[in-house]
Amino acid sequence: MTAFLELRGVSVRLGRFELEVDAALSEGWTALFGPSGAGKTTLLEIITGLRRPDAGRIVMKDRVLVDAAEKISVPPHRRKIGYVPQDLALFPHLDVRANLVYGSPVAKAEDESEFQHVVERLEIVQLLDKKPDALSGGEKQRVALARALLARPELLLLDEPLSALDAPLKERIIPFLQRVRDEFRVPTLYVTHAADEVVALCERAIVLRAGRIVADGPVSDLFVLRESPGYRLR
Repeated sequence: MTAFLELRGVSVRLGRFELEVDAALSEGWTALFGPSGAGKTTLLEIITGLRRPDAGRIVMKDRVLVDAAEKISVPPHRRKIGYVPQDLALFPHLDVRANLVYGSPVAKAEDESEFQHVVERLEIVQLLDKKPDALSGGEKQRVALARALLARPELLLLDEPLSALDAPLKERIIPFLQRVRDEFRVPTLYVTHAADEVVALCERAIVLRAGRIVADGPVSDLFVLRESPGYRLR
């Protein structure tokens, strides 16, 4: 299968920590799985353009985003990547509608149908006039996800979107993520340290530890169901 995103010799040193990644991702949902401190968020920041690697090359759909040797680094706003960080980055002074269209191509009258489709599918129509401070954790997640989709991304990066939610709320949000996966068909790199999320949402997993890839393959090959508390890495 042709690679959608290529990460070739991508490395960065941050103090005593060094991230070194070489991988090729196809379309679909891929989990970036590993413990805190493994380098998962750092890798997302490199892909989205918020952090420059010391070395390496990143190519998406035959378009070079980064080539450290050639000093190429496409600005973040030109990479066509939707990024939902852990802190969600919603503007507290804007209501939900304004947050959704901020910097988005979907801001014209002729794009209203696209806007309406996204907000209906994520069930946030009733939230459009509210400020972020008035939203629950799950509602904020859905708003952040909708904003990323309305940017018409070619790639979606989700950084531990369920980590701040309790178990019952996670169970309520996972169906929305599955809906996004199945309906919008945007290739996605999903960062998590929760095995159950990987099994519920992703087809492939890349396991990262201490800045290195230690396993890469189909989720069904890498994870097994244990009696308690659920799925675990083999």
